[in-house]
Amino acid sequence: MVWQQVYNPFDNMLLSTLVAAVPVVVMLLGLGVFHLKAHVAAAAGLVSAFLIAVFAFGMPAGMASRAALLGGLTGLLPIGWIVLNIIFLHQLTEKNGSFQVLQDSIAGITQDRRLQLLLIAFAFGAFFEGAAGFGTPVAVTAAILIGLGFSPLAASGLSLIANTAPVAYGALGTPVITLAKVHGYDLMAVSGMIGRQLPFFSLLVPFWLIWAFAGRKAMWEIWPAILVTGLSFAIPQYLVSNFIGPELVDVIAAMCSMVALVGFLRFWQPKKLWTSVSLRGHEHDGPEAKPALAPRVHPRAAVIKAWTPWVILTVFVFVWGLPATKAALNGIYAPKFPIDGLHKLVEKVAPVVPKPTAEAAEYVFGLLSATGTGILLAAIVGGLVMGYRFGGLVKCFGQTVWLVRTSLLTIVLMLALGTLTRFSGLDTTLGLAFANTGVLYPFFGTLMGWLGVAMTGSDTASNVLFGGMQKVAAEQLGLNPNLMGAANSSGGVMGKMIDAQSIVVASTATRWENGEGPILRYVFFHSIALACLVGVFITMQAYVWPFTLLVW
Repeated sequence: MVWQQVYNPFDNMLLSTLVAAVPVVVMLLGLGVFHLKAHVAAAAGLVSAFLIAVFAFGMPAGMASRAALLGGLTGLLPIGWIVLNIIFLHQLTEKNGSFQVLQDSIAGITQDRRLQLLLIAFAFGAFFEGAAGFGTPVAVTAAILIGLGFSPLAASGLSLIANTAPVAYGALGTPVITLAKVHGYDLMAVSGMIGRQLPFFSLLVPFWLIWAFAGRKAMWEIWPAILVTGLSFAIPQYLVSNFIGPELVDVIAAMCSMVALVGFLRFWQPKKLWTSVSLRGHEHDGPEAKPALAPRVHPRAAVIKAWTPWVILTVFVFVWGLPATKAALNGIYAPKFPIDGLHKLVEKVAPVVPKPTAEAAEYVFGLLSATGTGILLAAIVGGLVMGYRFGGLVKCFGQTVWLVRTSLLTIVLMLALGTLTRFSGLDTTLGLAFANTGVLYPFFGTLMGWLGVAMTGSDTASNVLFGGMQKVAAEQLGLNPNLMGAANSSGGVMGKMIDAQSIVVASTATRWENGEGPILRYVFFHSIALACLVGVFITMQAYVWPFTLLVW
């Protein structure tokens, strides 16, 4: 039996919106206020979502259960699979000492902690966002920062803040390509529009990152390096997105940024060295940083060997992200499992879509093409290069599974919650509340994208969820549809730092047990503040600077 989503079950949009928001509020309060363990808070949010979906929004209980199951499976593969294997690689490099050599080599470029953040959290993280996305950049950069001696809150929180501006073009442009394909946008038009929005924030975020870490005065002490980092990312981001396409925007921009910063630091260093590894004003929040050993100078061969596993990782992740690779591997093995009792039985209806549209509910077991599999193979090859035997690799992998077991459970519960809210229409009810804001819609439509990513953990999912609504609302209000489609993605990137799966990935990578609550409390202000700035910029584009719809 087909069930059509109901977006206003109480015939009162305010009341329906408040009820739809309960699961998200329950989870956020559990993490941020009541200091519950992440998996407990996620379970509480999931239970409340189930009860509201069934008893308030009328979703059949069987369908609700199956939607949660589908989300849980997605949490294991691909998301949890990425986290597990990147931590496996990090464990291997730590156990044989090569990670210490890598840390020393980074310190050899600069011992200033602010500059290390620019290089690793922003530029290096952007490369992994462009190549893989789906939690990979936060997992990699947070693990490296914690190894360099940064406090767990600094390593996790700053990795999340840095992983914003590149997100719209993550995983070789997947969010933009999906937006265009699913909702009928012109690919180059919407890619170019995003590329006339985000470069301003690609320039802003490095300044914001260092200000958040060390304060305003310390930020201005290294403004030339921040400017080089931001400009060398923003300019290629604009050029590639507008004149080539969305696929390689982050990869090219990140490589330009890394090369430019390293080259600049060859002849410029700050007058005052910043050595603190804790967030300014948060020195006593969370566990203390583990003392980092004084950097040593290592032979060139040792440095090359220490970087080799990460170079191998970069190559594997990039190759695994190529559409041709994914297509080939999926052709070998990628069985689809329609979720009986859910697949094509839930319909979205107006005003979200012009006509009733059935929602697919298939679990694709794309084990071969999953980014986590590329990371696993990179870890195995890297481990063999480091001198591990096969038995040692198996033993370390088993230890890693045990290490991240609770985090994997949390990811499963979080994705179950997000998928249930999508199939039950709870998230659409929240989105419709934003869509009813009239002349202020450019601002609140941008926040709709932020909400979509905060709830689903994916700019791609947010574009699928709200991309069509943005187009319909823009046409009704006489706005440029490409502007609001792009705004959904550009606003969404700022929600990436507070989505549950990203926070769990960050806490896992920094080995901070039960750190999800403090991390959320720290990054929440940064997330909403940056999202509002994007909203103001989009509003200016709509009403004050319309020429930016065509050119930068």
